[in-house]
Amino acid sequence: MRTYETDSPSAAGRIVALCMVVDGNLSRSELRALRHSRLLEFIDIDTDAFHMLVEELCQDLLATAVQGTHIELPPAVIDALLDEVRDPKLRQRLLGAMWQIASADGVLAEAELTLLSQARAKWAQACVTS
Repeated sequence: MRTYETDSPSAAGRIVALCMVVDGNLSRSELRALRHSRLLEFIDIDTDAFHMLVEELCQDLLATAVQGTHIELPPAVIDALLDEVRDPKLRQRLLGAMWQIASADGVLAEAELTLLSQARAKWAQACVTS
């Protein structure tokens, strides 16, 4: 997996991209929810740059996380991606948008729930220990 500067638009954008593709299906309703959230403006990344992040994430997943016929990210890898976002306000905004995006298609897949739960737990723990 690529690494990005802490709290950078790329680090934040990749977490959102992961939320959108982790279930193996990038739906139009998720894209609409992303647009409606205005999150890309908040993290200061344009649509083209976000699409590039999605593409790079998919390349990284295919290169590092293929397990038989599916992609599986170990919790430690997800933690490393989550650690690239440290700002509490950014974390809060990301987590809220991620819940909206993941549930936009009417189905909260197990992979989405796992990612969201891990993000909530890790980021909440960081707030307590800071």
